[in-house]
Amino acid sequence: MDINGKVALVTGANRGIGASIAAALLAAGAARVYAAARTPQAAPSTSKLVPIELDVTDRAQVERTARACGDVQILVNNAGVALGQPLLAAADPLAAEREMQVNYFGTLAMCRAFAPVLARNGGGAIVNLLSILGRVSIPQVGSYAASKAAAVSLTQSIRAELNAQGTLVIGVMPGFVDTDMARRVTSPKLHPDAIGASIVEALRNGIEDVYPGPAAAIASSLLEDPKGVERQFARLLERSTQTAPA
Repeated sequence: MDINGKVALVTGANRGIGASIAAALLAAGAARVYAAARTPQAAPSTSKLVPIELDVTDRAQVERTARACGDVQILVNNAGVALGQPLLAAADPLAAEREMQVNYFGTLAMCRAFAPVLARNGGGAIVNLLSILGRVSIPQVGSYAASKAAAVSLTQSIRAELNAQGTLVIGVMPGFVDTDMARRVTSPKLHPDAIGASIVEALRNGIEDVYPGPAAAIASSLLEDPKGVERQFARLLERSTQTAPA
């Protein structure tokens, strides 16, 4: 896909990975990027970056946004939440529900609302920000991993459903990224800009499954020794969270 002149919408775009993705798309020649967030940041009136208010768990608001942004050709579902809870011993019993509402149902709502928009605009692309934890679950963040596993399956399914209308569906599965969401993780983390760069490359080259940085090696190892990777990840995160500040 040629990004030059295209119109994109990025959810969760007020900081971190979302802000980096929006910047990368504009640098690649996008004509406009709608920067969606529950609390959008102000931007200059002449900017190609257009802040819009959007809570992906509010279906009525999602549908209104799809009607208002009918020129979108690239949809990036980046909005997400990680509450750092196990499944059985969760301090917050509602954490798993919240993560599913945002990470899975919010992504699904956006895909449903914008699929017809993309079809009218020639097919376009959907990019879902997933996680390598959607492919290897670890107990310390079990509910987050489960929500991302559901989103991985969602991505595969809508890829097949939207093939007939020519919509490219990309799943991006990084490891830890240096954002507020991973602030307690002390192991090496990718810079958010690496995610934006990987998405631009995937759009340009039609790459459907993207594993930025070390996630590529993990994905390869999952094919050979999935239980070994699971044990390695569990030990890694246990060490990281034990030594990280609260």
